[in-house]
Amino acid sequence: MSRFEETDAEDLSSDKDERREIEIKNLLDQIRQTADKLQRDAATRGDLKLLSRSLKELRYAFKVFTPFRGKRKVTIFGSARTRPDHPTYQTAADFAQQMAEDDWLVITGAGSGIMEAGHRGAGRANSMGLNIMLPFEQQANPVIHGDEKLVNMKYFFTRKLMFVKECDAVVCLPGGFGTLDEAFEVLTLVQTGKRDLFPIVLLDAPGGTYWKALDVFIRAALYESGMISPEDFALYKVTDRIDEAVGEIEQFYKVYHSMRYVRKQLVIRTVTPIAESLLSAIQTEFRDILSEGTFEVRDALPEEDEPELEEMSRLVFTFNRRNLGRLRILLDCLNAGSIEPAKRDFT
Repeated sequence: MSRFEETDAEDLSSDKDERREIEIKNLLDQIRQTADKLQRDAATRGDLKLLSRSLKELRYAFKVFTPFRGKRKVTIFGSARTRPDHPTYQTAADFAQQMAEDDWLVITGAGSGIMEAGHRGAGRANSMGLNIMLPFEQQANPVIHGDEKLVNMKYFFTRKLMFVKECDAVVCLPGGFGTLDEAFEVLTLVQTGKRDLFPIVLLDAPGGTYWKALDVFIRAALYESGMISPEDFALYKVTDRIDEAVGEIEQFYKVYHSMRYVRKQLVIRTVTPIAESLLSAIQTEFRDILSEGTFEVRDALPEEDEPELEEMSRLVFTFNRRNLGRLRILLDCLNAGSIEPAKRDFT
């Protein structure tokens, strides 16, 4: 690189830093203005307590999670009532241990049952907890109790936000109403594009039928009624094998790294270059998910403000923001290095 090119690069980086600082200042000003409007609106004491507590919880949770943003994390959901002698408890522990050995952090609800099993398997050093404060049940399990990576939260909605916002994969083991609520919310967020795509695994103990029965219900009651598309089945995987659960997650990040929107365009970052032959096949196979234009391999866009990711390859296109199941299949093709995953019959 010449001195002139180096200077231009430094100037561009400086401009991005300055724009970022201005944007942060503007966002903080908006938070203050919103607080002032609450006073002007004569908001009730109850509403103010809810907003105040929510903001405090999220601020502290962001503080706890920020130092670990560079590490992959898997969120584990499951019943607080599962006993240590139950097969799903051991499955959760063994799965978490495998993920920790692969240098992943494990996030659970920090309580008993499956949550404790996840932490026991991962070990304290590789565990993060989001404990819910209830009038009856839940104290933090002994693995994570007192750890700096534990956050205690009053509200389920702030807790669920952190579970999904901070993770790179979700694994659900059998549970009650809460587990099903969490599983379906995650599926809804991914299906509607409110959360970037990530692996969702419904994991049972060997020979277990909990998630298989739910999958049968989804196919009979939702798919057969036209309420979901066949491609939506690409958004989750049902298995009773730990190696398949781990493989599903690791394969998802084999080539794919991350995504973001820049104006109308979706930018998919990959850790290895995309072959011309694969790009050509994608341009033909996935035309249905474009709102305009075509698929292009490009360098980092000027608007991107993550210098640590600048060297990655990028697949850039104008996504229609509707067919998230098809988008997941596209990511599978990138990871496989071929168009073969697009030929699967998900029904």
